[in-house]
Amino acid sequence: MYVRLMPSFTEPSLTRPGDKVCEEYGIFPPPSKALPTLWEPTELPDSPTDTGDLVTLSHSRILVLENYLNAGWKNSQSGAWLRIETWDRLREVANSLPEPWGLCIFDAWRPLPLQAELYDAAYKDPKLPEGFVSPASIEPQTPPPHLTGGTVDCSFTLNGIPLGLGTGFDDFTEKAAAAALENETGINRDLRRWLYWEMRSVDFIVLECEWWHFEYGTRRWAALKGETPLFGPAEKSHS
Repeated sequence: MYVRLMPSFTEPSLTRPGDKVCEEYGIFPPPSKALPTLWEPTELPDSPTDTGDLVTLSHSRILVLENYLNAGWKNSQSGAWLRIETWDRLREVANSLPEPWGLCIFDAWRPLPLQAELYDAAYKDPKLPEGFVSPASIEPQTPPPHLTGGTVDCSFTLNGIPLGLGTGFDDFTEKAAAAALENETGINRDLRRWLYWEMRSVDFIVLECEWWHFEYGTRRWAALKGETPLFGPAEKSHS
């Protein structure tokens, strides 16, 4: 395992540039329509306060990368977990992809100590805009999205190679915005469009500033869809 003495958000990358990998194999994403106008809600409804359970993620066409563990973050854990309702939707996307495409997971459920560690590290930079990492709220009505088990950070794989779609994971720049490539032409733009519409087809919503971040059943999901949040905090089963 690769461990850094000083954990970094972008190292080890674990991805290769999507456009380069597609060109190497001569395999390209199918045409997809443009992204819709993306926006972020100004207010979020409260979550239900009951604690839900999680399932361990394992699938032949979904690669779990363990980015934070490999980067050496103190509170990271081996493996990945989601709510069963979220996992079912992610598996549906993976199963629908033509060979040799698949999915990779950068991160899914995230415990509060790791959320706090990441938030504190990210916002040591006073110039970083809000939205990239959520505060580690301990209130059950306002859990950070990853704590609910309804959020997954993901991308495509091609022949088992994890792809960076114009940026790597946790790139806190304007280029990471889901629609940042919409005014350009190229393979990475087409990959982002395809990922968005595949995830949208099973009711995920994307975070406007991160092309890899998708939510289902969370407070943001509810606000954007005009529905009631499905999930509060979640925890791994100790049985």
